[in-house]
Amino acid sequence: MKSKKTLSLILLLCLLFTLCAPLALAQEPAPSEEPEAEAEEPAATPAPGEPLEPPALNFDNDGQYQSVILVDLDSGTTLYQVNYMMPRRPASLTKVMTILLALEAVERGEVSMETIITAGLDCQNGMGDDSSSVYIVAGEQMTLRDLLYCAAVSSGNDACNVIASYLGNGIPGFVERMNQRAAELGCTQTRFVDPNGLSNDNYTCAYDLYLITREAMKHPEFMEICDAHAYTVPATNLNPARELKNSNALISPDGIYGPGYLYEGAHGVKTGYTRAAGYCLISTAEKDDMHLLAIVMGCDGPYLSDTETRYNFVNSAILYDWGFSNFTSRSIVSADVVLDYLDVALAEDGDRVGLKPLEGVTLTLPNNVESGQEEVRTVTREELLSAPVESDKVVVYIVPSDEKLTAPVEAGQALGEAHVFYNGGVFATVQLVAANSVDLNRWEYFKQRIGEFFSRPAVIIVLVVIVLLIVAYLALVTRYRRLRRKHLKQRKLAEQRRKELARQRREEAEKAEESTPFGEDLY
Repeated sequence: MKSKKTLSLILLLCLLFTLCAPLALAQEPAPSEEPEAEAEEPAATPAPGEPLEPPALNFDNDGQYQSVILVDLDSGTTLYQVNYMMPRRPASLTKVMTILLALEAVERGEVSMETIITAGLDCQNGMGDDSSSVYIVAGEQMTLRDLLYCAAVSSGNDACNVIASYLGNGIPGFVERMNQRAAELGCTQTRFVDPNGLSNDNYTCAYDLYLITREAMKHPEFMEICDAHAYTVPATNLNPARELKNSNALISPDGIYGPGYLYEGAHGVKTGYTRAAGYCLISTAEKDDMHLLAIVMGCDGPYLSDTETRYNFVNSAILYDWGFSNFTSRSIVSADVVLDYLDVALAEDGDRVGLKPLEGVTLTLPNNVESGQEEVRTVTREELLSAPVESDKVVVYIVPSDEKLTAPVEAGQALGEAHVFYNGGVFATVQLVAANSVDLNRWEYFKQRIGEFFSRPAVIIVLVVIVLLIVAYLALVTRYRRLRRKHLKQRKLAEQRRKELARQRREEAEKAEESTPFGEDLY
């Protein structure tokens, strides 16, 4: 009886454990569910020949379209663009040109980073109540370095006015120089009317801003200034020390927009905003040996629509994710590889010369473009001008500078150019040089020189004259000999006739003597 009760108790406990188990499992997610929920699905790479899916950018802003460009800085390859040549208001992106001109003035020795500049009465030109400012007042003295940090990090419009007024002997003179420099850099859709971008009469395009930024990045101080998360301006003669925070939320966790937009590997250039321009941003990012630059203009944001999101930061991050996921930097032309061989006239032992690039060419290609499929073609310059557009492959056109190459050839001698075509246009041009030396065959050279000498028109004329003279001489000699032979023949015949006549006379005389009696007196 007792054993039955014990068995019943065990069965009851087993039943209770069975009922409780599903409840416990329901309260705790399965181990495989949580990682799947958090893991990011890798971007799918299209099959070879299939087009890439464009980045999913936000294009709101009261119906306006953005201007966008994404460029690989190392190769200069444009990875993505939308309306990149469309003129738009640049807002504070204008300041990149202002900073560039200041750094170029430093490079020329016209000013130094430690030069103390006194703000004039025009330091507040064009400033409104809502303009970004570092509150410079007339008569305040600051170094050029501090003014550049105020312009780049805190987007101080008044700092740009002070820089422009000092370097341009007035703001209008500096603005004129801004437009001249833009033209020199190849900008075709750009016109500046102030040094800070406050005026709605400023306009440029994403591609022109890329050209300006690329030039500015050649100065190490530019990226050092623009990439600073914060900067302390020392106290001046009229103001206490200023604490600046970078307005680029991709790089600055302590900026005015907070840490919500931070992007790993991002580096600064410049933010920009006006109601007319929308939210704008120039930035760079590095990952896996790739160095990208993104420019977005006309993005949506809090002051333009019912959103708290600033899409200049969001769209830039989307562009970088898309670029790093879908593209790879590859060596297309190596400086150590012989691309083709050319025949060399008068070469010793019939040697040929190899053509190799003076420097390598790197191209950033979509991951679905197969590596090692580059096609190499040797063409004339005329054939290059009519080369077909092939957007789905990389083609290297070799154009020798001399179609008839003659020995001797020295290693390293310039022999032509290689033009790398990609996506329907010329991506890069690199000089070709001789990979090896080719000695001269002196006997062949001697024969060629003789041939060249006798092929000259003057020599040919002289030879023809000589031949004609020889022919005339021979003709005269022949005629003389013919006439002489005729004369001798006639003389011989005359002599024969004379002799014959003399013989006849002798015979007649003899006959006459024989017919006269001996001793008879004929008279």
